[in-house]
Amino acid sequence: MKLTYNKAHVGDVLLVSLKSAKSPSYTHYDGVTVIKENDEIVGMNIFNASDKFELEKDQVNVTPAETHVNKINEVLSSVDEAQIEADLAPKFVVGYVTEKSQHPDADKLNVCQVDVGDDNLKIVCGAPNVDSGQKVVVAKVGAWMPDGMYIKPSKLRGVESNGMICSKKELNLEDDGIDGIYVLSGDYEVGQSFAVN
Repeated sequence: MKLTYNKAHVGDVLLVSLKSAKSPSYTHYDGVTVIKENDEIVGMNIFNASDKFELEKDQVNVTPAETHVNKINEVLSSVDEAQIEADLAPKFVVGYVTEKSQHPDADKLNVCQVDVGDDNLKIVCGAPNVDSGQKVVVAKVGAWMPDGMYIKPSKLRGVESNGMICSKKELNLEDDGIDGIYVLSGDYEVGQSFAVN
């Protein structure tokens, strides 16, 4: 779940993004627009948001919490729409590359096994500097990248990939000129959340 609130440029509107959509439909109610794909709610725009949520006027990215989900469901109930469930677990975490092997069908891609604390993910990565033994930032399935891209399970040249190993640029961090992923120092803990703006 991604919550965006930009009062200065958008107005008093909370933008709620649950999933990406290829052909969304929009239903407009008094105070909320519900966005669906194939009858599933994928997002909404909640107007007069400061009346319903505690929001800072200069806040842009709002960290989702259970209280937000409860309020969103109250808004949906008021217009007779279905309730949503939201996975609030961190989507950007520290991972440890345990294995790296050559992609069977692409010279510039590698298949990595990445320990993210509560799971081991297979991630296809094209960065030239990725290697086993590194601590890295992983965008898990369900993450929204700073540029708006939604991370979902995919296949790259026939190999399944569940997440993304990120560069500084992709994380909207100061670019250090390194061509490839952001390799973390050893003092990060595998599985800990990584703050992304």
